[in-house]
Amino acid sequence: MAKVLVLNASYEPINITSWRRAIVLLIKGKAEQVEHNGKVIYAEFPLPTVIRLRHYVRVPYKEIPLTRRNILHRDSHSCQYCGYIGEDLTLDHVLPRSRGGMDTWENIVTACVRCNVKKGSRTPSEAHMHLRHPPRKPYSSLYFEVTKHLKSGLHDEWQKYVIGL
Repeated sequence: MAKVLVLNASYEPINITSWRRAIVLLIKGKAEQVEHNGKVIYAEFPLPTVIRLRHYVRVPYKEIPLTRRNILHRDSHSCQYCGYIGEDLTLDHVLPRSRGGMDTWENIVTACVRCNVKKGSRTPSEAHMHLRHPPRKPYSSLYFEVTKHLKSGLHDEWQKYVIGL
């Protein structure tokens, strides 16, 4: 069913929750509705798509794990050298492991098999291959969830609350 973006009192996105949990927060007076999609639950009670907490909540920093799935998502499931989108994607170290390249967000990109083989154990500049987007660590773990919903086109109203997309 519908998901709801939860904003802190400072309008900073902090979570994505179910519409039922959002309704409970609204009824209890802990949150206020910021955006809705026109659908209604009860007469005169629209279904929220974005709510804002009335009081500021401290959210602890959460480290984003460096996993294949997260790297593929960060790179939009496309080769960072040629732009290929498909099933045959691998992970490539920008500075090869054989030269001391580490497993970090800034050193691993998604590459198709063809580009990965072509690059070999060279740097992109040595192989005359240019990265489409420089690899970087994502802003937050919420970033991944929000981008999935934005790419689906279901929650375009969330765009104005998310920085860096």
